[in-house]
Amino acid sequence: MKKTKKAFGFLATMVLIASLVACGGKTDNNSANSGADGSNTAAGTEKQAKISLFQSKVEIAGALEELANKYKEETGNEIDVWGSAGDSYITQLQAKMAANEGPTIFSIANGAEAEKFKSYYYDMSNEDYVKNIAPNMALEVDGKVVGVPTGVEGFGLVYNKSLVDPKDVTDLASFTKFMDSMKGQGINGLSLSQEAYFLIGHILNTPFAVQADPIDYIDKLNKGEVKMADTKEFQEFAKFMEVIRQDSVNPMEVTYDTQMGDFATGKTAMVHQGNWSYGMLADYDDLDIGMMPLPIAGNNKLSVDIPGGWVINNGAKPEEIKAANAFLNWLYNSETGKNTIINEFKFIPAMTNIEADGLDPLSQAVFEATKNGDTIPWANNYFPEGIIVNDLTPATAEFFLDAGMTGEQYLKNLDEAWARAAK
Repeated sequence: MKKTKKAFGFLATMVLIASLVACGGKTDNNSANSGADGSNTAAGTEKQAKISLFQSKVEIAGALEELANKYKEETGNEIDVWGSAGDSYITQLQAKMAANEGPTIFSIANGAEAEKFKSYYYDMSNEDYVKNIAPNMALEVDGKVVGVPTGVEGFGLVYNKSLVDPKDVTDLASFTKFMDSMKGQGINGLSLSQEAYFLIGHILNTPFAVQADPIDYIDKLNKGEVKMADTKEFQEFAKFMEVIRQDSVNPMEVTYDTQMGDFATGKTAMVHQGNWSYGMLADYDDLDIGMMPLPIAGNNKLSVDIPGGWVINNGAKPEEIKAANAFLNWLYNSETGKNTIINEFKFIPAMTNIEADGLDPLSQAVFEATKNGDTIPWANNYFPEGIIVNDLTPATAEFFLDAGMTGEQYLKNLDEAWARAAK
């Protein structure tokens, strides 16, 4: 697998929420103030070729159509927004690209999806809007920037500030002390839940993401050249999991709704969750919350990545590629474009030149980490397809249901599950 740095796409539901948004910047003000035919266009912008845009998310389809209308009003240039394809998006995109009928701009998700279409990506490296992409958040292939992030999402330890001081949970020893203290007070120190990603898919990301080269480590794991059981970061991860099993409510008895309900009402001090979970907490006015890193192997960063991004079709006509860049410049730099990203698409910006006022506390924590570069990637985007649900979740469920299983044995079981899935 070639390294596609910062791919996109994450897991169903929550990652998809961003599979398309960020496109923009200011129009090409270095261009002439009149159109190619000599006619004047809006506000001194150059007349551009008509372009097309194709994306997967029905959630922003209406806002995207309105954005195209505003773009035409402000610049005189046109965008043909193709109807949102939903679940059939990739199939339709593949067919259009193969027939040389692809869109000028299209959205793409991280991981395998980004790999599949990488031969179609235009090199954006020298475009103006690229300089404002937050640290580590561009889609890169072979050292070239080929995609602009639609937004970011992140996860870590979501905590109740009245019960937890982040300074008291910074390593395995302090985590163990904290969990024991909470249990003594009748409070669940940290809650996981039984759903695949909330049980193991997210929390397992950290020991992968803190590797020197997470993608290379996953490649070697796929080939059987390394084992989690022999890697120190995973050995520490297993000890964290032993503490969670010993001192918290068994996650196999906890649903996502129960997890968040108990957290909202003070029965639980922390949950391992992402900014998307705020929707379950918004009605609790007295709840003061934050998000902090899972401190495995000295990690002090949130797991933040881009669920999706925009790319330009390198097979488009030169004048269409030029027009696509003008649109992206406008979206990412104009007040209209930036306002759409935040208030209409409702995404956490992945650009340093976009301020986001009024974010919820969890989104704000992710936004600040993104701007500062205090992030680790979603290495789980590169796991073998289906492994979290089909292989790692059953092995983890067995660990939580068998109090006699050691962390060492648990890691061996994860290695065996991985080997089966990677065949």
